[in-house]
Amino acid sequence: MTYGLLAAGFLAIAVVTLLGALTRAVDRRELIRRWRAPAAIAAFVLIALTVVFDNLMIAAGLMRYASPEVSGPAIGLMPALDLAYPVAAVILLPALWLLFRRKGDG
Repeated sequence: MTYGLLAAGFLAIAVVTLLGALTRAVDRRELIRRWRAPAAIAAFVLIALTVVFDNLMIAAGLMRYASPEVSGPAIGLMPALDLAYPVAAVILLPALWLLFRRKGDG
């Protein structure tokens, strides 16, 4: 399995979960309006931290990538595919919160 397939799988699970959660929500338009800015800020921060710390960990030799499984562009030493995981987290965590919220919670 390649890193690209693994990253695509994580993103697909996150997106499907969010779509399912929003489909069940009566107040989905309000939720999307309220979540847009905080989600964008969280995504920016997580992506920035991922770029910095992935590059540091790779430079320190804490992790290595098998070159045939990694394709696509790199950001410094890290494959750009590594950014799929923080993006999936920004999508998945609000979806799970929405799925498990109690009635009347905003």
